[in-house]
Amino acid sequence: MNIDRVVPEELAALREAFAVDDGAESALGWDAVRAFEAERGVVLPEPYRSFVAEISDGSFQGPPDYGMVGLVESAAKQDLGKPFPLTQAWLWEEDGGLYEDPDAVIEQVVHDGSLVLGTDGCGMDWHLVVTGPHRGHLWLVTGEGALPFGAEFGGTAAQSGFAGWVRHWSDGNDWFESE
Repeated sequence: MNIDRVVPEELAALREAFAVDDGAESALGWDAVRAFEAERGVVLPEPYRSFVAEISDGSFQGPPDYGMVGLVESAAKQDLGKPFPLTQAWLWEEDGGLYEDPDAVIEQVVHDGSLVLGTDGCGMDWHLVVTGPHRGHLWLVTGEGALPFGAEFGGTAAQSGFAGWVRHWSDGNDWFESE
């Protein structure tokens, strides 16, 4: 997973996966992406960065089930300058005292260092981490806990980024399907 430079094959696969969308009419363009990054003090991870600049700023077709929201909407309630606090799955519903103040950490998981790309409904939201050790990884954040996309979803760590997440969806896989 390369989050600093776009891999041409990944970008081509993203174009193919979203070919039924609007022909890149909804893409933001590079000036808008750079302005967003300057305003928020972050550089978006690749290939998501190139996706919103060149392909589409969101998608009604998914992923996730209810579509991918646009960049500005995905950042509306987020503090992108603070790092995403987790590096491993955490089911706070079953927390055994892992954190002194679990409610404060849950608040950070929901709002710090990530874009909310969309929802599968029932409080299951997909986050793209933009700041912190898991920068570039996708996380499923629910009312019960949070877990990184990848091995937990029948994939590999290399598939944990935006391109792997889209590939998993475009191949018609269920999120919790094992290979």
